[in-house]
Amino acid sequence: MFKRLREDKSLQGTVLISPTLLWMIVLLIIPLLLTLVISFGKRSADGGVIYTFSLDNYVRLSGYDTTCDGGASVCFDPIYLQILTRSLSLAFYSTVWVILLAYPLAYFIARAHPSRRNTFLFLVLIPLWTNFVIRVYAWMMLLRKEGVINSVLGWLATRLHMPFQPLEMLYTPGAVLVGMVYEFLPFMILPIFTSLEKIDTSLYEAAADLGANPIKTFLRVTLPLSMPGVVAGTILVFIPVMGTFIVSDILGGRQVILIGNLIQRQFLDARDAAFGSAASLILMIMTLVVTYFYTRKFGFGEEIVAV
Repeated sequence: MFKRLREDKSLQGTVLISPTLLWMIVLLIIPLLLTLVISFGKRSADGGVIYTFSLDNYVRLSGYDTTCDGGASVCFDPIYLQILTRSLSLAFYSTVWVILLAYPLAYFIARAHPSRRNTFLFLVLIPLWTNFVIRVYAWMMLLRKEGVINSVLGWLATRLHMPFQPLEMLYTPGAVLVGMVYEFLPFMILPIFTSLEKIDTSLYEAAADLGANPIKTFLRVTLPLSMPGVVAGTILVFIPVMGTFIVSDILGGRQVILIGNLIQRQFLDARDAAFGSAASLILMIMTLVVTYFYTRKFGFGEEIVAV
């Protein structure tokens, strides 16, 4: 048997991939199938699941009340569509802001002297050593009405003899956006830095010899060759933002409800696993569709070359 294993390359591949395949089947495929089955069920009176085949949960997510027997204006409630749209919009704007902030910093680190480069990367990674929730609560101390930002602004207004009214920053969509950008910024910096670091410096010299100015060199050489990092970072940021609920729960004060909050509350508060499972699958489908079209448009970066 061992002799056959040594000689048969396909059998070697099967043996090597078997542990990972088994792991994926047990911890990914089976839970997904169970979620799919439950999503077609109904909530029982005691909070359990009645296994049946019904599209009521998906119809409910579309905005129609399946228990309503009135007119269309009464039966249609767009609240869940608004939550889905808000989640997609927030994920989009968070990703855009993260790219705009991460790219210059990654570029600076990649062009820094090798002796200082590791120090800068170390500083980028330090926040990840702290618990995710603690970092979100730290933003509460900064953004609340009596927080650090309002205190500093109030002090400046006093010194300049100007009237000052504390800003209402906490428990707003803006606070949630700031929290998302802060939490996921390192996940964009590192892939972009990796792509920028791999660029051969001789390409910059060649561009200069051909008469390209710094702006043209960036647009024709640096940006195209760093796109693999941008694409990878976008996926690493967009997908978690779509599903997270901690940031919106804390900085939004349970007022800025995203699809992640909806799913969490259905499982923990409403004890409606069937509706929560349907919302989870819709979230997964939305994320896959957006990621698919994004990668179809930009690729994964491998096919992008300087021209």
